Amino acid sequence: MISPLLDRAPISYGRIMTADDSNKAIPPPTVSDRPIVTWLVLCCLMVVAMMLIGAVTRLTESGLSMVEWRPLIGVLPPLDEAEWGRIFDLYRATSEYRLENAGMTIGEFKTIFWWEYIHRLWGRLIGLVFGLPFLWFLVRRKVPAGLTPHLIALFVLGGLQGVIGWWMVKSGLVDRHDVSQYRLVVHLAIAFLILGYMLWLVLGRVSPSALPANDAARRWAAAVVFIVGVTILSGGLVAGTGAGFDFNTWPLMDGGFVPEDMFDLSPWWLSLFESVPTIQFDHRILAYATILSIACLWVAARRGNAPVPRRRRATTCLVVIALAQAGLGITTLLLVVPPTLGILHQAGAIAIFSAAVWTLHTCRRGRS
Repeated sequence: MISPLLDRAPISYGRIMTADDSNKAIPPPTVSDRPIVTWLVLCCLMVVAMMLIGAVTRLTESGLSMVEWRPLIGVLPPLDEAEWGRIFDLYRATSEYRLENAGMTIGEFKTIFWWEYIHRLWGRLIGLVFGLPFLWFLVRRKVPAGLTPHLIALFVLGGLQGVIGWWMVKSGLVDRHDVSQYRLVVHLAIAFLILGYMLWLVLGRVSPSALPANDAARRWAAAVVFIVGVTILSGGLVAGTGAGFDFNTWPLMDGGFVPEDMFDLSPWWLSLFESVPTIQFDHRILAYATILSIACLWVAARRGNAPVPRRRRATTCLVVIALAQAGLGITTLLLVVPPTLGILHQAGAIAIFSAAVWTLHTCRRGRS
């Protein structure tokens, strides 16, 4: 969804496109912008890959296999059996091993270790791929005016995400067999914030001019981005509590639309974050709200005096992805979360979020 944007180019700020303009071919990016756009698109794709690797790490329960955090010197994996034995002994001292994986062989441990190792190494690689070219662009004065503060903010967010990742892992190294669902949701939120922020900057470079105004579409697009974001975070609670492995029927839950033991915790609001039936019910309702809000956006984008093909294409793409994601979510639930479908469902969340950001960008006013 991102790569075709490279074929589009910036148009001068201050000029509002007419309906006729939106049908015309857009010239290729300028020489000065193309390296920046290519670099940011590459970083977007690497962030997407990181999120999918994180999904694999979560579904294979690999996240707690590395109990040491050595951000500067922990690049090399174990190189001999003595080192493998040492880190396996560290893992066997964790509550996850005692409560869930007692008796695990070192061969089985290596499988989960490699996924977490790849996850952390890929994060470091993203830092290098973002940081080194950014420094080069700064030294050569190739960063477009006004973009530097945004890039610095992204770099800070990336570093913060690494710290949050370790903060999340530490929550699972105490007397529990998994990480805190609260910290998992924070980690997920920062990942999507980084992706959305970076994608917005890409869109701003390839299509900086505002399209003909449609206030209703703009409001609905903003609402969709918000609802999609909340739905994704509720999915983080589902993953963090294992709520997807219960109530594996649809559209009913345990024979009813609303599960009987909703709000069974005290105080009642704690059920929103810690009760399995409530968490899964909330995720379902938010998914329905997502579909409904996207349908309203699709209608709003087709009203008004000035048709905008790019906006219509974006909303149509969003509708198709949303329907596919809903079907994938239901199938994943009914089949009790097979890892492959779980990963595809994460990919669907990334796709619907990216499409929502793209659609909002076609509805904005003024400069990016």
